[in-house]
Amino acid sequence: MAVSSLSSSTTPARTSGRLSAKGQQTKVAIVDAALSLASQVGLDGLTIGNLADLMHMSKSGVFAHFGSREELQVSVVWEYHHRFRAEVFDPAIQAERGLPRLRALFDNWVHRINAELASGCLFTSGAVQFEAQDGPVRDALTASVSTWLQALRRAIEQAKAQGHLRADCDAKALSFHIHGLILSLHYQTRFLKVPEALGLAASGFEQLIQQNVAN
Repeated sequence: MAVSSLSSSTTPARTSGRLSAKGQQTKVAIVDAALSLASQVGLDGLTIGNLADLMHMSKSGVFAHFGSREELQVSVVWEYHHRFRAEVFDPAIQAERGLPRLRALFDNWVHRINAELASGCLFTSGAVQFEAQDGPVRDALTASVSTWLQALRRAIEQAKAQGHLRADCDAKALSFHIHGLILSLHYQTRFLKVPEALGLAASGFEQLIQQNVAN
């Protein structure tokens, strides 16, 4: 009797665990497809309906994982955030602290923009689409971008501490100008299709560094 009771009580839990794992795999696949779709139509163009069509699922099936379009969009923002970190920040943090790390951060960021010529940067397009739309999606975008700008400023501060940049270097201003190069590069490559944009961004970065390098 005791063994029978134990078996009947534990079997549903194991089944639930398997379903939960399968559900998580489905959710990961949906977010991956949603990110791919958002790169084509923008975050603002992402809907439960067009994603359901892409995944060959019912709308209710997608709703089972995301209670709203907004929740789906936020999940896409954070997935993009994690991929950005893996491709830009994590490799840069392996470089020597100071100017080598700052250079690696910029180079990785430029490399990602170059790799995204066909799809574009979700941060940049999202900023345009949600600049006047308050809510969780805009909050997620601003939080993610702010994280990377703080990392950029921290790398500048570390370069100052290492004696690679002048002690009076304005980290906030330098971060602003470097980010300006990133945004300009995106605009020049994606919209204007300027062939020498990568070279101009690289030389612009070097000019900024030379203006602030320690003697």
